[in-house]
Amino acid sequence: MAGLLHLHSTLLPSASLLRQRGGGGGAQAAAPRRRRACRVEAKIREIFMPALSSTMTEGKIVAWNAAEGDRLSKGDPVVVVESDKADMDVETFHDGFLAAVLVPAGESAPVGSAIALLAESEDEIPLARSHAANLSSAAAAAPPAPQETVPEESSLAPPPPPPPPAPVAASAPSPATQGGARVVASPYAKKLAKELSVDLFSVTGSGPGGRVVAKDVEAAAASPTKKTASVAAARPDVPLGSTVPFTTMQGAVSKNMVESLAVPTFRVGYTITTDALDQLYKKIKSKGVTMTALLAKATAMALVQHPVVNSSCRDGQSFTYNSSINIAVAVAIDGGLITPVLQDADKLDIYTLSRKWKELVEKARAKQLQPQEYNSGTFTLSNLGMFGVDRFDAILPPGTGAIMAVGSSQPTVVGTKDGRIGMKNQMQVNVTADHRVIYGSDLAAFLQTLSKIIEDPKDLTF
Repeated sequence: MAGLLHLHSTLLPSASLLRQRGGGGGAQAAAPRRRRACRVEAKIREIFMPALSSTMTEGKIVAWNAAEGDRLSKGDPVVVVESDKADMDVETFHDGFLAAVLVPAGESAPVGSAIALLAESEDEIPLARSHAANLSSAAAAAPPAPQETVPEESSLAPPPPPPPPAPVAASAPSPATQGGARVVASPYAKKLAKELSVDLFSVTGSGPGGRVVAKDVEAAAASPTKKTASVAAARPDVPLGSTVPFTTMQGAVSKNMVESLAVPTFRVGYTITTDALDQLYKKIKSKGVTMTALLAKATAMALVQHPVVNSSCRDGQSFTYNSSINIAVAVAIDGGLITPVLQDADKLDIYTLSRKWKELVEKARAKQLQPQEYNSGTFTLSNLGMFGVDRFDAILPPGTGAIMAVGSSQPTVVGTKDGRIGMKNQMQVNVTADHRVIYGSDLAAFLQTLSKIIEDPKDLTF
């Protein structure tokens, strides 16, 4: 579901009202005039940068779906905003005209700051643009304030164009990339491109600011040169020695990792034999079951028996036994890292869990996850086994009690209980935990339980 724009109504007098106000008048006459003004004054609404997640402090404008002067209806997607986790189409819940864009595509603004002005009627567009010019002038004239970031952001907004400018939508189509590193496309266009096997980097967008829309993808899919174009449209190499600023997502990851350094953590490793799990996986893989879902299900079942490992400490003075077991799984995506959450993983059967995981991964790579789908995790899994990594340590995400790093399952020569030498598939898992609430014995007991579930996985399919 697209987000909703935050709008604030600013009542400005219309031109006709100003003409009626000529002359003086005492205090007694002023009040009636003000009451009449409330019925006829123009409504200029400031469109604010919305908060699309609980951790979002600023957002980046990916693209404006409407040009200045366009008429908007309630529910129309107006702007695509990149938060710290996803790109989201943001809708307006008011009718009106997009009078002035204060923050152009490619620029960022703090949550709650004005990014555009919405006029209630077409006649009020010049008044809104005048108001925008005053805002820009006031921001430019304001003295520097080292501790304040909002004036600096506001001063970056260019002066709005004069009343008769050519609409942005009338500009020539341009490739849907920013700096050659990412595609600017509507969520539906991204989904359609995946279904039709169209490389978005080879598509020329016809939407505002060169944004790729569904019809562009359909046209590219119908083109006989689609495959040739897809092969030729390789991403440009990054010049060695260049400095590249963080994306919004990378900035959020950096902030979270720095916060993690303030938490006292410790690590416990464990070796688990996976022969039985591997056999189960081969048997039910054709039914759409993924290894990630099997590991998440086994972890959730172990957490049921060890709720302290599923707890969290947020204030440094208390900890919470979480009522749900929500397994967050780290996924690398273009430009960052995100953790889609399998909610109530202990209560879902393995087939439902696998379908849910597939849906979450698709939404994550299309940057369409909703906040509750990535910020509700109570325990995190990070799996690098598919890359052949045998062991590693993971950094604890803020607000959670533990994260488990999973390595690859590899054939290993082991000694059996009867003194013989045998071959078994084994994997290494390392858990990083918040030592304020979880102790070594807690993790040891949890890992013993997890090992028993994985080594005898018959209960995973129930």
